[in-house]
Amino acid sequence: MALSSPQGPGPEGTPERVAVRFRLDQFLKWQGLVATGGEAKLWVQQGEVKVNGEVEERRGRQLRPGDLVEIRGQAVAVPGP
Repeated sequence: MALSSPQGPGPEGTPERVAVRFRLDQFLKWQGLVATGGEAKLWVQQGEVKVNGEVEERRGRQLRPGDLVEIRGQAVAVPGP
C-alpha cells in the first residue's frame, strides 16, 4: 500500500509515494485476521502465525512488501508501493 505524501506533488507534478510499513500485529488487525492486539499476541506466542512459510514468534516483526503472512489457514500478502 502506498499513500500520497502530505507535502503534495513531487517534482514533476505527480504525487510522491510513501511505502507503508507494518508490524506483524498491526497487519493482522488491519487485515481483519484478528480482532485485537491481544489476540494477535496470543496467536503469535502460540506459534500459529507464519511469515514467508516460517513460524514467526515476534509480533513486532517489521513486514516488507511482498511478505506472505499466514494464520488459521488464511494467507495474505503485504501490499507494495
